[in-house]
Amino acid sequence: MDWAERIRNLRQWSQNGRRAPHKPLLVLYALARFQRDPDAALRFTEVEADLQRLLEDFGPNHRTSPAYPFHHLTSDGVWEVRTHAGPGSPGTTVGLLRSSGAAGRLAPGLRTELSRDPALLGRLAHLLLERHFPPSLRTDIVDAVGLDLTAADGAWPPAPPTPEARRRDAEMRRRVLVAYAHRCAFCGFDGVLGRSPVGLEAAHVRWWAHAGPDEVSNGLCLCSLHHKLFDSGVLGLDGRHRIMVSQQFVARSETGRTQVLDLGGRELIGPRPGSEPVAAAHIAWHTEQVFRGDARVPA
Repeated sequence: MDWAERIRNLRQWSQNGRRAPHKPLLVLYALARFQRDPDAALRFTEVEADLQRLLEDFGPNHRTSPAYPFHHLTSDGVWEVRTHAGPGSPGTTVGLLRSSGAAGRLAPGLRTELSRDPALLGRLAHLLLERHFPPSLRTDIVDAVGLDLTAADGAWPPAPPTPEARRRDAEMRRRVLVAYAHRCAFCGFDGVLGRSPVGLEAAHVRWWAHAGPDEVSNGLCLCSLHHKLFDSGVLGLDGRHRIMVSQQFVARSETGRTQVLDLGGRELIGPRPGSEPVAAAHIAWHTEQVFRGDARVPA
């Protein structure tokens, strides 16, 4: 059984580029729980709150239910559910999952293979992170689900992609940083160590994991802080290339206000004349799929 292939081909609802990372998040959570206790089943009532938090923090920007992946993952052959009545999930209704005593766990064959080959856990986790989430969020997700990938042989930091995997363009970072004159497009940070820019990253507006192209028109030069906030949905862009700040973000310190809240309504810094600005289609994807809620009205 090629478990990596099954994990790679998890069936997910998809329409107009919408994100649906429900199943990947559940599998990552289940791998972490297996790492701590290979024999334990995950009773829905006991893990429901954890799964809800994962979906709120790393899932789509609309509220969704952990019952969805708990039930539907059984169709992928990597997950099983049992209730008081026996094998099988009662459905996607939260009330039924609770009242039936539904408990899920990784499929028997997968549990056997993970016990036989401990490094498989790290390979599967890396595969899920690579296919569904941007690099800026992967360590946060690993910590949130409770995975210890430092103990997995060669799994963390991630191994390079397999030959058949879609490869990133190694020139993407250089082209984006040049287009934005080595300055953060949000705050203007332009740090250099020797002759090399430091603390600056090429951010994909439409995530590479969701068919975002390695093109300047899909890139922003951002400092590490604003890259993380952009990928987390705290910051976004409107149709006029002005910065949006989510109403859900709260900052109590002067630093939080000046570094984040005061950005609302500002125009992007760059790109330089002759370089492609961010394409409207990629901005629209980020607004629909990543940006959290409504934008604050600039002061």
